[in-house]
Amino acid sequence: MKSLISTGILLLLSCTSRAQTVLRLVQVPAQTPAAATIYMAGSFNGWQPANKAYAFTRGADGKYEYTLPASLTGELEFKLTRGSWNTAETDAQHQDIPNRHLVVKDQRVVIALQVAGWKDGGPMKQENACVSTAQKPNVQILDTAFYIPQLERKRRIWVYLPTDYNSNPAKRYAVLYMHDGQNVFDACTSFSGEWGVDETLSQLQQKGLDDAGCIVIAVDNGGAERLNELSPWRNTEYGGGQGEHYVDFLVHTLKPYVDAHYRTLTGREFTGLAGSSMGGLISTYAALRYPQVYSKVGVFSPAFWFAKDSLFQYVRQHPASPATRFYFVSGTAESETMVPLMQAMRDSLQRNGVPAGNMAYSTPADGKHAEWFWKREFPAAYRWLYEQDGTSHNYRLGGKPLAYSAYLNQEQNQLTIHLPTKKGRIELLDQAQRVVLKKKVTTGTTVALGQLEPGNYLLRVLSDKQAGQQLLVKK
Repeated sequence: MKSLISTGILLLLSCTSRAQTVLRLVQVPAQTPAAATIYMAGSFNGWQPANKAYAFTRGADGKYEYTLPASLTGELEFKLTRGSWNTAETDAQHQDIPNRHLVVKDQRVVIALQVAGWKDGGPMKQENACVSTAQKPNVQILDTAFYIPQLERKRRIWVYLPTDYNSNPAKRYAVLYMHDGQNVFDACTSFSGEWGVDETLSQLQQKGLDDAGCIVIAVDNGGAERLNELSPWRNTEYGGGQGEHYVDFLVHTLKPYVDAHYRTLTGREFTGLAGSSMGGLISTYAALRYPQVYSKVGVFSPAFWFAKDSLFQYVRQHPASPATRFYFVSGTAESETMVPLMQAMRDSLQRNGVPAGNMAYSTPADGKHAEWFWKREFPAAYRWLYEQDGTSHNYRLGGKPLAYSAYLNQEQNQLTIHLPTKKGRIELLDQAQRVVLKKKVTTGTTVALGQLEPGNYLLRVLSDKQAGQQLLVKK
């Protein structure tokens, strides 16, 4: 006999391999398009908002139903969408809601679900409206359609500028690159609330913390392409395999553009990246693939399960730079494998040369796979990664790293150098570690590189007993 259960945030339900559980939408907002397809997106499918395998069907009575696969058991988290996170379910005031929870056991039930609102639907009262970037003076859209040649796609890119960026034109800043840009700054475009990175950094800077003066570049995810782009390896069920191209885009295309157009500190010692879930996976991979580019990695609730065998093999074959700092954080109850795999990654990195002092590891019992949790944990992660004195032992000349800027004009083959002192010197090494150029420079110097072959070079900059380095890509 079937039983009907209404749902809230926590649902206790059960099924066996013979009698799957049925989810039935008994109410959807009046403005729901007649031809809409409604999907489940959750912990069981990589949070894909338009996964056809998890689409509801609409019966003759107009009600939507979905029968859970018999193999889907245990505790699940999910939301309903109409195909994107811009059309995810909300409360009646069109504000984000927590994830739904299901505990699947051994008894057939029919679950009645109600959707109160959609993220893109219905007028919002002004006092409850989300705060868009148009109302945030420190956040701008770098480009609504920045071209990604490595993937032949376009993507929106966001930029946060520190509070004193315009008033202090001589100052240069560290940079943090982040994934899933829709969720970083803007509640209006987020999946389930924003991280509030801009508010956090502005508040820290207003308290007089100099290391909070950081530029943040956030790249929107590709929606249906998100899982493909955020893993370099394929998962047979969920996709992936384009992560190498995505990471190459960050290093070969986006970073050179940012360094040439903003007052950045370009050395690896001032460059980091961070992300959650699949963003944690791709951030870890990027640090391993490009140790000369990134020195700071924020890994929030990482989806290492997506490609665990390939990832751990890659760690062994491509050890991280011992001078790279990793900040790991995940809730203990997010999934059965998340914390164990995160711990295994920490241990693997340490076995392969990253000292324990360059890794932070946190597993709050109340942590959830949600934006509110990552928003809460971001300030501590940022301060640990970017604290000025935390990595002084990493630099061969001692003291703090050299706060310089070096960027290449590809059309003119000219390298521009900005130093915190009047003069210094540079060394350029090829991939065989041979010095191909050595030159004394003064701040503001441009160095002609037309004689060099296209390729990747290691640039070392030295001045006043300080040193810095970065990857230099000549096309």
